[in-house]
Amino acid sequence: MLFWLGVLILLVAANFAAWVRFAPSDPARWHVAPEVTEDEDLPGGVKRRVTDAGPEALRRFDAIARATPRTQVLAGSVAEGMVTYITRSALWGFPDYTTVRQEGTDLLIHGRLRFGSSDMGVNRARVDRWIAALRAEG
Repeated sequence: MLFWLGVLILLVAANFAAWVRFAPSDPARWHVAPEVTEDEDLPGGVKRRVTDAGPEALRRFDAIARATPRTQVLAGSVAEGMVTYITRSALWGFPDYTTVRQEGTDLLIHGRLRFGSSDMGVNRARVDRWIAALRAEG
């Protein structure tokens, strides 16, 4: 009986892992312009406004984000003025979405989770790390 319970638990965990990793990401849902008036820490994410970042800020930010492990572009481009990235956690592959839009010389950034209700500060830490790297090279 314990053997079958173990097998059931393994099957449930494997199905959950597959669902998290392979669930499609709809750009229409995640690639939306961030509405950021001020910095805000959210239970499942973060909003940041980087003022006076410069006219090439999105291009520089894009290079920083793309250099981050397990991060890829979901939609948009620097040429369009807005990019949405997916960054997956190392173990389970949970997707987090970060949308960045250039508005003049400012960057508007919204990082958020897809699954659950709290990210334990992961999005805030990543976005703040990216902003610090942007300022360091600026």
